[in-house]
Amino acid sequence: MPSADWRGAWSAALDELELDVLTVETLLADERRLLETPPANLWRPPTELGALPLELKPRADGILTRQLAVAAEIARRITANRQQAAMTARIETGEAVKRPVYLDCAM
Repeated sequence: MPSADWRGAWSAALDELELDVLTVETLLADERRLLETPPANLWRPPTELGALPLELKPRADGILTRQLAVAAEIARRITANRQQAAMTARIETGEAVKRPVYLDCAM
């Protein structure tokens, strides 16, 4: 039977991972905070804990599902940002346009 310390260590590791996901979910919900918040430290999986206790599997699966949803939302926003940047690049601002200023009539 697994010890309480083992379960507690895994629970603490999942707490840390879940907090990271919650932070990103919160940032995605509030663009102003996203711009003002420095990048977070990367989460590193614990190496000394061994196998995940079975009773924590549903929680770990829930965190994984949220991570995948956050990753998909980030990818969607990156794509939308690139599309917006491409559209913005096509808008003429009225400033001097850097185009060729001569016409080759030799042909």
